This record gives sequence, structure tokens and C-alpha cells, in this order.
Amino acid sequence: MALMITGGSGKLGRELVKLYPDSLHPAHKELDITDRGTVFSYVSKHRPKTLIHCAALTGIRQCEENKERAWRVNVEGTENLIDACEKFASDCYFIHISTACVFYGDRGDYVETDVPHPKNYYSLTKLVSEVIVKRSRLRWLIVRTNFVAREPWSYERAFVDRFGTYLFADDLALALKSVIEKGIVGILHVAGEEKLSMYELAKITTPDVKPMSLAEYNGPPLTVDMSLRSIRIPPFKLRKNV
Repeated sequence: MALMITGGSGKLGRELVKLYPDSLHPAHKELDITDRGTVFSYVSKHRPKTLIHCAALTGIRQCEENKERAWRVNVEGTENLIDACEKFASDCYFIHISTACVFYGDRGDYVETDVPHPKNYYSLTKLVSEVIVKRSRLRWLIVRTNFVAREPWSYERAFVDRFGTYLFADDLALALKSVIEKGIVGILHVAGEEKLSMYELAKITTPDVKPMSLAEYNGPPLTVDMSLRSIRIPPFKLRKNV
């Protein structure tokens, strides 16, 4: 099976490459998804049977401050891959990694049939990329999820009042493998069993992380409760002692 992973050097991509060591996982210098010609050339050469699309610009502040680049990577990059697969790998199973942030985040426990409502520019680009995947002629799966790498927290503090049904990237990679093996299509929420605050999540890997509240935050609008539920599959375990 020719399996291809975009964003193979990212937090999730690295974990997927461990599970699929024989996959195609080109580095950015080999495949820039914003370069349409390069994407068409790569896909025409390798004709993937399965493509897990993880590559994205995910920083909320980064996307807000550089909207042109965010659009180019998240929207046009996805469109380039879809168009190339439709032309050269029409039987490709296209798995698109999306985000819980496509929802407004005012109530949480969002399921697959809830209506998205992006709150910031990052969320908007991810929702538009979902639409591009949905309108394609490929067999597709859109995975909405919320994950972090299993590593020390990147910041000194973490929100006590921002919530999600998080998974660590290695947990999510295993969950994705099981979902892909079942050949599930459509929109799917891949979520952890418990709703945690970011602070509770951060303390798992970084016990001395300090708490903060959204009242202390200054930046682009944030989803407050981005917890997901699925009406299609059971939740997955967030492993705390690995």
C-alpha cells in the first residue's frame, strides 16, 4: 500500500511515521504543498493509495498575523493535494486532519453533525479546507481532533478555563491507524475520554507549569470549550503514564 503523509516532521506526522515507517513522508524541501507544480509532479510519480494530510499552519496568532501564508498553506495546499490526487490517484483514500476549533467553542461537546462557526482566522482556513475535501471526488475522511505532543509544555503557563477532549500525538496516531484500517469515511471526531483544562493537560508532562486565566490573555479570539464527542465511534484513552 502506497501511503503518503504530509507534514511528516510535525508533532502528529512524526508519530504517524513511526507507525508507518515505509510511508512516503517528504520533507518540506522535497514537497512544498503550496507549490502546485511540485505537488502534481510528486503525486503523479507516487500515486498514493492512502494520503494522511497533516501539514498545516496551526498557530492561532501566527495565522492571524500572516493571513496570506495561512490561506496559502491551509487552503491552497489542501486544494493542490486534492486536485493532484483526483488527476493522478483517483482511488486515493484522503484523510484530512482538521481541528475542534472549527466550532465557536462556547459550549463544548460538539458532535459530527453540529454546525461549525470559526472564531479566528486559523479556524476559518481549516473549515474552508474541509469544504474543499468534502466537494472532492475522492474517498475522504475529515478527522476533527485536539492534540498536543507528549513533551514539556511550550509555555510557562497554561489556561485553567480553556477546555478540550485532548489526546497526545502518539495516542492520536494510534487512534488514526485503527480508524484508517476500518476505512471510515465522512466527518469523524477523534476525541479523548475526558474533558480537561489546558492546565490539567500541561501538568501531565510539566508538573511545575503555572496556571493562568483567559482574562489575562491578550491576542486573537480563542475557543473556550473545544471538547468533542463522536456519535460514530467511542472515545480514545489519553495515556498519562507513558
